[in-house]
Amino acid sequence: MKLQSFAIAAATGLFMAATNSAFAFDLGIIAFQMSAETHARCANAAEAAAREKGWTATVLNSNGALPTHAQQIQDLVQKKVNGIILCMSKPVQFDAQLAAARKAGIPVISVMSGGSSQTLFDIEDNEYAAGAMSALYLFGKIGYEGAILTERFDGNVGTRIRGKVLDVVLSENTGVTVAGSHSMAKTASWQDDVRKGMQALILQNAGNFKGVWASFDGQAFIIDDLLRDQGLKKGDVTLVSTDGGPEAFRRIKDPDSMLTATVAIPFEAMGKAAVDDMERIAVKGASKESIVSGPYLYMPAELVDASNVDRFLK
Repeated sequence: MKLQSFAIAAATGLFMAATNSAFAFDLGIIAFQMSAETHARCANAAEAAAREKGWTATVLNSNGALPTHAQQIQDLVQKKVNGIILCMSKPVQFDAQLAAARKAGIPVISVMSGGSSQTLFDIEDNEYAAGAMSALYLFGKIGYEGAILTERFDGNVGTRIRGKVLDVVLSENTGVTVAGSHSMAKTASWQDDVRKGMQALILQNAGNFKGVWASFDGQAFIIDDLLRDQGLKKGDVTLVSTDGGPEAFRRIKDPDSMLTATVAIPFEAMGKAAVDDMERIAVKGASKESIVSGPYLYMPAELVDASNVDRFLK
């Protein structure tokens, strides 16, 4: 009820403002780490959708730093923007800043961030389903038998869920074992973290693993390069990940790349949907419940491998 009241209050005030012909919607967009392709895809799509509507859009990059992210939310609240979109945020850790936005009547929609009572809703794929797709695809490709390496990241709710689902699949398929696992700890310098961790695992387990599971494609690109540096060819091991996007699709198609498959999440569509839904609620006066009944608005992901990658490359 509190969320509904918030949405109605925010929508009513902004709808009244929208009836003024001089009204221009000022949208704040914050991406947690723009060096991550997915964060940038979401933020850039939201910015493009906002500008198509004639809105003012301010895009901020937190560079993977929690204090910066908190300050940027606070700055947008003080600026009195008309709405905020968060790409890959961590709303539980910014409850105070989001509570301030709510108190100021500023609607907040997040993407791939997790739910919060302070925001309208979060636009997600079903991470449990995405995790199951990548794990089961990998297990099927290696015949449900043999050792794998894993690259995890527990600092993001989506990648953390994918890893937990992988553990469930492992528990039911004991013919597959984990020869080595690295968990990415850093966000600001995550590429170096992944490169150092996985390089050590690949060298320690050379010739003794059949597949590699990565929690997101950025990690998989680094692992792909490391595997190729070791002289491996496509098909020697199965490398699977999740996210999708032009670089992932190019590598799946490339006969020299080790990347076998990804689960494509529609980040651009999510960023655009966040803007469209912001307009429906904050400008046109629609209720949050007319768009989604719960804290999550789900958009489907799709597994992409050599059999269907051409469709995604068009």
